[in-house]
Amino acid sequence: MTAATLTSPGDALTRRRRVTTLLVLGLLAGLGPFTIDLYLPAFPEVKGEFATTDAAVQLTLSATTLGFAFGQLVVGPLSDRIGRRAPLLIATSVHVLASVGVALAPDIVSLSLLRIVQGFGAAAGTVVAMAMVRDLFSGKKLTTALSRLALVIGIAPIAAPVVGSWLLGILHWRGLFWVLAAYAVLVIVLQLLFLRETLPPHLRHVPGHSTLRQRYRSVLTDRVFVGVAIIGASIFGGMFAYLATSSLLLQEVYGFSPSGFGLIFALCSVAVLIGTQSAGRAANRWGAQWVLAVSTSLLIVGASLIVVLDLAGLGILGLVPPLALFAFAFGLSMPCVQTLALAGHRGEAGTAASLLGALNMSIAGLVSPIVGLFRIENAIPMGVIMLICGILATASLWLVVRPRQVPAIE
Repeated sequence: MTAATLTSPGDALTRRRRVTTLLVLGLLAGLGPFTIDLYLPAFPEVKGEFATTDAAVQLTLSATTLGFAFGQLVVGPLSDRIGRRAPLLIATSVHVLASVGVALAPDIVSLSLLRIVQGFGAAAGTVVAMAMVRDLFSGKKLTTALSRLALVIGIAPIAAPVVGSWLLGILHWRGLFWVLAAYAVLVIVLQLLFLRETLPPHLRHVPGHSTLRQRYRSVLTDRVFVGVAIIGASIFGGMFAYLATSSLLLQEVYGFSPSGFGLIFALCSVAVLIGTQSAGRAANRWGAQWVLAVSTSLLIVGASLIVVLDLAGLGILGLVPPLALFAFAFGLSMPCVQTLALAGHRGEAGTAASLLGALNMSIAGLVSPIVGLFRIENAIPMGVIMLICGILATASLWLVVRPRQVPAIE
């Protein structure tokens, strides 16, 4: 490849280096979702050990997501100003210390507070990984690379509880947080060995984009970014309604064991996997905005079926297929949301990624206590919240993004 054919820095990487970089970035992006969701199967054990309520346990989940959201708002713009690697290493080190603290927490209040810090430390992985991909790639290569990254970002929230349920077979629930600490240490080592700085100094002080205010203005005045950010937050909120409810719903209402619970999550993980890997090719062929037109419609169909089939009394047989459909639509949506959000913001990729992720996590964090207001006796409250989120995503696509007005990504 000659210099004349290079269109982005990632083109200069060898195939082996490109694959290695994307794998490490994938592990980085997975740290946040695993931090949030690995202990979902342990909710009944946490509730029993601390003699607390369902709502109090679910609030520990909200604490993590809110810490994660705030961390992204700090780390993303900072990485635009001083580079990607330093904020990444510092935040991940904070995660290690917080994970050890959570593993030793003496009560539910301490656990919740430490989960905020843990979420803050985990935030760097996702936001900086997305920014690094934007630093390296553009055009259709950006869509393809983000679909690989979205494979992890999308599947990790579903796969983490599966792994957690397996680990609970050999570990106490506190052991899950020692595992998270080890994961973060591994990520730090991989960063030091394989990741190079992707944001050159001359791009950190671009006229009109150098201050925090200018970066936020550039992003927040972009109609397409605002629209897809609402879509991303909506679909994350819908998925989080499922994540916050499913442990208690499947184990306490339907009587599944932790391994049976993990099997249902595994099925949904496969659906997300298929969705994310279909998104890249479909978006490159028809446009990310038109893939979103399909995926947001499928969100509404899946959520509606959850409610209707539960009212029909079909139980678990009526729950799993529409859950899998919703998970597929979630996976199909995420790479398209990220592509449209980042494509026009190379100069403030960290800021754009942080706003996107922070909004996702803030909405997700608000969903958990809303779900906690309802007694978990059936799937209807979860399905209704998922349906509302699907409707919001669809409305944002057609009223704010306006697919016909989105420029093609070459």
